[in-house]
Amino acid sequence: MRKKVTVTICLFMIASLLYGCFKGEQTSKEMDIPEEISYVDEADMDEEEDIETEEVVETEEVAERVLYLIDASGLVVPQTVELPKKEGAALQVLEYLVKDGPVTELLPNGFQAVLPAGTDIIGVNLIEDGTLIVDVSEEFSDYQADEELQILQAMTHTLTQFNEVDRIKIWINGEEIDEMPVNGTPISEGYSRYHGINIYVKDEPNVVENNAFTVYYPKNYDEDVFYVPVTQYAETKDDLYSTIFTALMDGPEYQFKTKQVFNDETALVEATLSQNGVLQLIFNDEVLLDRSSATIADEVVETIVRTYTALDDVEAIDIQVENGATIVNEAGEPYEEPVTLESLTSSIKM
Repeated sequence: MRKKVTVTICLFMIASLLYGCFKGEQTSKEMDIPEEISYVDEADMDEEEDIETEEVVETEEVAERVLYLIDASGLVVPQTVELPKKEGAALQVLEYLVKDGPVTELLPNGFQAVLPAGTDIIGVNLIEDGTLIVDVSEEFSDYQADEELQILQAMTHTLTQFNEVDRIKIWINGEEIDEMPVNGTPISEGYSRYHGINIYVKDEPNVVENNAFTVYYPKNYDEDVFYVPVTQYAETKDDLYSTIFTALMDGPEYQFKTKQVFNDETALVEATLSQNGVLQLIFNDEVLLDRSSATIADEVVETIVRTYTALDDVEAIDIQVENGATIVNEAGEPYEEPVTLESLTSSIKM
């Protein structure tokens, strides 16, 4: 009889210990519940035992921004990147132009940031006339003379992507400067896109009296293609659209190592700008990649759209061929509406 009682007591003690262990383990797990989780009522659990809870994962909101960086040839080239969305976007993009800064992990092969390492962006201030004052630390002055225009062009084009900004002025440690600190480029009146980017001067034009325009040439970087903006000068405004297309056909491929996307005999037949900013460009059929299907190469369209929408009065491009055929892209989709830069870049990499 005593043996039975002893066994019973032992079994009871073991059961109690096991219960305590299991209860302790359960309590530990309950304290470790993630903050965002779906809870299920016990009554519902009885009815449906296989309910699974899903953990909600927070994702940081991002925004696409254009940074003007330096490629292996020393050209200032736009790159579209996704940055954390935050207030003070102008200050943020400047911080991503600093060498060895947060942009480092985003740089494509062969590219580098433009502002000297250690430069601190003290602040930015937009005044009424569209001028953005950029205040930087003294480390900003630590660059070579041949980098001065790259710095001005990259800062200006990066910041004027924001509609409110027309030009920039630079201060160092709270003091306005009238010229750049190394090579003396005048900036007392501010610096804008009007001053150009990757300037290509041919036949010594009068850069004061001639009309400046910027064309975009595609360039291969490993397996990617990016578009290099190049400012040139025309002697007359009378036929600017044709002059621009001639520049596209004759572009400085050797100097800038860009690629030619047009067939040799491509010609611009007619150009007409409507009141709503749509530029209709009619080409001969040499502009097509495949005449039988009226297919036009995607790179040709992108080159045309980027180049002509850089003009102040052009909002969209209506590309036509003189035989009246409905042109299609390389995926076989017809161009039924004029093409804007925004619609173009929403589905492709910049």
